Amino acid sequence: MKSKAAVGVIVVIVAIIVLSGCFTLKPNNTALVVRFGKVISSTDVDGLHFRVPFIDNVVTIYTGDYFYDIPTSDVITSDKKSMIADDYLIWNVTEPLKYYQTLGAVKGRAEERIEAAVFNATKNTISSMTQDEIIAARGSLLRSMITKASNSDISQYGVNIKVAEIKALDLPDDNKEAVYERMISERNNIAAGYTAKGKSEAQKIKNETDKEVAEKKAEAEKEAAKIRAEAEAKYMQILADAYNSEEKAEFYDFIRSLDAIGSLKSGNNKTIILDKDSEFAKILYGK
Repeated sequence: MKSKAAVGVIVVIVAIIVLSGCFTLKPNNTALVVRFGKVISSTDVDGLHFRVPFIDNVVTIYTGDYFYDIPTSDVITSDKKSMIADDYLIWNVTEPLKYYQTLGAVKGRAEERIEAAVFNATKNTISSMTQDEIIAARGSLLRSMITKASNSDISQYGVNIKVAEIKALDLPDDNKEAVYERMISERNNIAAGYTAKGKSEAQKIKNETDKEVAEKKAEAEKEAAKIRAEAEAKYMQILADAYNSEEKAEFYDFIRSLDAIGSLKSGNNKTIILDKDSEFAKILYGK
């Protein structure tokens, strides 16, 4: 009976030892197996794994995304204007071994380093730009600049900032309204400049059009005068040809007289009273 009890105890002890050497790894995690303070192996494969009981320790590091809201801070622009920056970021562990060796895989330590890096990057980025440039560029440009600058400082810790976003970049209450009024005034001046330039261009186009119309009108009048002169010259030539002999002159006078008589008989009045000594009577009676 004693031997059976001893065997049972041994089996239980062995089972405890075996079970204590097992560990389970979940997705988005990396396990570092540490023996006497030194990392001897690592794995990021989820499932059941083993270690040497009572000798090896397992440090599990989450490699998914962390959200961190950074406290607001005052920053100064290149034109010596004060602004209030409120940042948040999403970060993750990219090199678990380096993260463990430099920060002991402690999340709080990592966020202290990240907060300092983002603050410095935000301060340096803002201080290199004027207030107007910052207000105009808030968004993707600032996000890219701050993220890039921050990662260059924290890469030594095995962590990476995926997104560093300025969720609010505001002016202190004491000068907020003055700045907005100045910006509105500047925009109005720019708009007025464009309006004046547009009116000037419109007047220039109108003047050029009026000049072109006047030139074409003068050219047309010149051409019309030329045509009239040519027509009058031909008319005078016809008259000259008509009177260059007695027979042609008499015939021409006869035709003109007939035309005149015809014009007198137009309308409903068909009666013509002529003096017997008039030129019309001479033509009609052949005298």
